[in-house]
Amino acid sequence: MHAMFFQRRAAGMRRTGAALLGAAALALGVPLAQAHHGWSWADGEQTTLDGTVHAVSMAPPHPMLQVKAADGALWQVDLGNPSQTERSGFTGQTTKAGDAIRVLGNRHKDHARLHMKAVRITVGGTHYDMYPERLRN
Repeated sequence: MHAMFFQRRAAGMRRTGAALLGAAALALGVPLAQAHHGWSWADGEQTTLDGTVHAVSMAPPHPMLQVKAADGALWQVDLGNPSQTERSGFTGQTTKAGDAIRVLGNRHKDHARLHMKAVRITVGGTHYDMYPERLRN
């Protein structure tokens, strides 16, 4: 009887610990996700980046490119979420390292960071609009 009491208590403590750990992860993870995926980190003004593709990643949570600018600086360019990127017509085979690219988008508010969110990318004269509603004429 005494042993059964301790087994139940230990099982209850494991469930409580797991629940607390999950709640803590959720509490810490949600602000990070919101900060990363929204537009609040980006300048309101759009800018253009011309360069060559250094690398392409279609991995979640969102596709991204590394673009080498004419001055040799390496930029991280976030594309739309996977479904937006797919709707734009852009795939992992659209471009490859060494291709010329033009990115229209919003750069990071901290201009020391070489990071921008693409609104439109242009490869070989073809436009891929990640966020057509954000295009400014």
